Amino acid sequence: IKFIRLPRFGREDRFIFVRSGNTVPIDLSYGKGVSSMIHGVVDLGSNTVRLSIYQCEEGSARLLMNRKVTAGLADYVEGGTMTPQGIQTASQILMEYQDLMKNLGFDQPHVFATASLRNISNTEDAVAQLQRDTGLSVDVLSGAEEARLSYLGAVGPTGPNSGLLIDLGGGSTELVHYREGQIFSSCSLPLGSLSLFSQYVAHLHPTRKERKAIRAHIREQLDHFVPAPPSIPQACGVGGTARAACKVANRLFGRPQDCHTLSAQELRRLLKTLKKPDHDHLHLLLKAAPDRIHTLIPGLLVLDTVAQAYQLQEILVSSCGVREGYLHHRVLKGEAG
Repeated sequence: IKFIRLPRFGREDRFIFVRSGNTVPIDLSYGKGVSSMIHGVVDLGSNTVRLSIYQCEEGSARLLMNRKVTAGLADYVEGGTMTPQGIQTASQILMEYQDLMKNLGFDQPHVFATASLRNISNTEDAVAQLQRDTGLSVDVLSGAEEARLSYLGAVGPTGPNSGLLIDLGGGSTELVHYREGQIFSSCSLPLGSLSLFSQYVAHLHPTRKERKAIRAHIREQLDHFVPAPPSIPQACGVGGTARAACKVANRLFGRPQDCHTLSAQELRRLLKTLKKPDHDHLHLLLKAAPDRIHTLIPGLLVLDTVAQAYQLQEILVSSCGVREGYLHHRVLKGEAG
């Protein structure tokens, strides 16, 4: 299959074309012998809406293309309700993705939503309106489902045998403690990088008082959902904030650009450096993670607070996560929600 670069759609987007390698590390052995299939998966998140297109054949799935729109749907929530403007924004993005899939000759994408639609009071109305606008069914994942699928997509049978998964999104954070290749416990914290920014930060970067309030809220939620966190040396970090933190650390600390780990010490050093960024640090942020310049500090506070609670030594940042888990189990295996 040959792809060409398509024109931009008048909004922020990113295309990643994979010509070789980059096989998604998930177990698709049940599909061996099945002819090549193309599937598009849309992750309707609180901060970003992503379309990933995969080629699935002979027991593997290859990411062919990825597009991201930073929609900030969490900012359209007022009094716990998604506004009509927010629903319209989501609809417009989904219709653009439909057009893209159609122009490439592929079937309609599979769409799921996380905290963006799960943590609002008008979930059913929003889902119904999106279906009227686009004809697409939106699968709203529960916190437990999101945690499980994130684990299966990022760790699964090929990852570390035991550890902690941290899926830090725009509106929620999933924590999965796994032992001997099985989920031991999991929870979904109702906080994320964008929701914390929207709730606590008045300007672009949080003040000392705002940072203290954010950290206190994270600790309160951790105490509620994980009252006695075990000591776990290593975690798998999932989500755009974790990937952005790694990219910024690579530039800031002179590390190789393909480094995908963050030690607990590096995480604290990164947070200390960026909490009051000077001109050079702002310039670095604009180069490494321009779309997360406002949410990176709240996200780092989540990672650091979780790292302290679990006494983490290192976070391995994964490029896979809930989308790959959804592809594997909901699309290809046909598991019901």
